[in-house]
Amino acid sequence: MLALPVSTAAGGFGPAIAMYFICWLFSACTGLLLLEACLWLPKDSNIISLSSHLLGKKGKAFSWVLYLFLFYCLTIAYSALGGGFISAIVENVLPQPLSVLLFVLLFSPMVYIGTHAVDRLNFILMVGLILSFALFILMGFGLVDPNLLANVNWPAAILSLPVVLISFSYQGIIPSMRNYFHGREKDVRKVILIGSGIPFFVYCIWEYLILGIVPLEGANGLLMARTAELSAVVPLKNVLASPYVYAIGQIFAFCALTTSFLGVTLGLFDFLSDGLKMPKKGRNKLFLYLLVYLPPAVIAMLNPNIFISALSYAGGIGGILLLGLFPILMVWSGRYKKNLEKRYQQLGGGKLVLVLLILFVVFGLVVEVINELL
Repeated sequence: MLALPVSTAAGGFGPAIAMYFICWLFSACTGLLLLEACLWLPKDSNIISLSSHLLGKKGKAFSWVLYLFLFYCLTIAYSALGGGFISAIVENVLPQPLSVLLFVLLFSPMVYIGTHAVDRLNFILMVGLILSFALFILMGFGLVDPNLLANVNWPAAILSLPVVLISFSYQGIIPSMRNYFHGREKDVRKVILIGSGIPFFVYCIWEYLILGIVPLEGANGLLMARTAELSAVVPLKNVLASPYVYAIGQIFAFCALTTSFLGVTLGLFDFLSDGLKMPKKGRNKLFLYLLVYLPPAVIAMLNPNIFISALSYAGGIGGILLLGLFPILMVWSGRYKKNLEKRYQQLGGGKLVLVLLILFVVFGLVVEVINELL
């Protein structure tokens, strides 16, 4: 969410909303497909076991690699931006690499302590997130300049696809939701459609505010923020006359970032514990902790301005393949090769819809390649 307005600004407000809708539609379809695959297997089946059963050993191996790539990219991105927040708090007294390390050292122990500690802190941060966003909306709507929303550049909008895609990536929790609702597919289906739809509307409001307040060009514009790989909140400081709106935006951004950092790294911690068959106890727990945080922290310290690039890699490669292509391939295998039960089908359209979704995956990969070449 923090990268969205910066990444989509060059394309303009209208095209950005269109990109949001397309990516939401894709994420909703692949989420339903993953639910269908989950219903074919026993409960507690995760993405790795789904890939193994429906796509074989090669599928399992690729899902392992993609899962690690995706979650490490996200951890790198959040660590880098977290360092930026620490730098801003101490008014750039600390070098950026040291700020990155300090952010990781401040919040990673919560994951080491366990899920209960993360849950407690996340609750506090979510309250701060909701309240600050509500205040930001109330104070920000009156500052919007409609003329700043008139820009339209479709090629630039399309290039924002990888970051927009990763902003709608939730599919990894569907196996857990299936267990939580005890296999009641209608309930899970409802959660997928409504739960992924809420961010769409929130993102639209956020996009309207940032693109309507911060100019596109200039020393403090969104294009400059994109070049410097800054979050959407940073340009507000130099554009707004009101320090209060900026402060509220900073609180919102910090809460959004930290909840994401905790959630992603907790998931990675559990994934490695399960995948490596290492219980989270004693030396094993310390080893897993270092495995989760040390590589991303080092990369973020070496390149503190990697925030948007890391998100682009996550969405354009890891996310679109693991959370987009793999559910499609799993359902294709289950429906048309293994002839599994059709009563679990969640998405209509047959092979035609699956082929269209695969073509969108290919399109997304092409966009990521173009981004790397530019």
